[in-house]
Amino acid sequence: MKGKLCLLIASALLALTAFSYGQAGDDMKKAADDTGKATKTAAKKTAHATKKAAVKTGDATETAAKDTGKDTEKAADKTGDATATAAKKTGHGVKKGTKAVGHGVKKGAEKTADTVK
Repeated sequence: MKGKLCLLIASALLALTAFSYGQAGDDMKKAADDTGKATKTAAKKTAHATKKAAVKTGDATETAAKDTGKDTEKAADKTGDATATAAKKTGHGVKKGTKAVGHGVKKGAEKTADTVK
């Protein structure tokens, strides 16, 4: 009888151990499921925030590009005006220089003609 009692107690302990491991496995599965759900939610929120940030960055880039284009156009206009002014002044200076050279050549020619006579 003692043998049967020991066998019965051993069987009960074995069954209890198996049940405990089964329960622990079930708890682990639940924890893993909860972690998976939390991770999925966090990933969705992160993706949404990233999308919003990308849209805002795109808007800011578009505005900056427009502003840069306007500033570049203004600078090009000013450069064009300055170039036109410089060209006029250069032309005026060349005209004066040409007249002076022509006058000098004429005087030189007259002196040469006087010397030849």
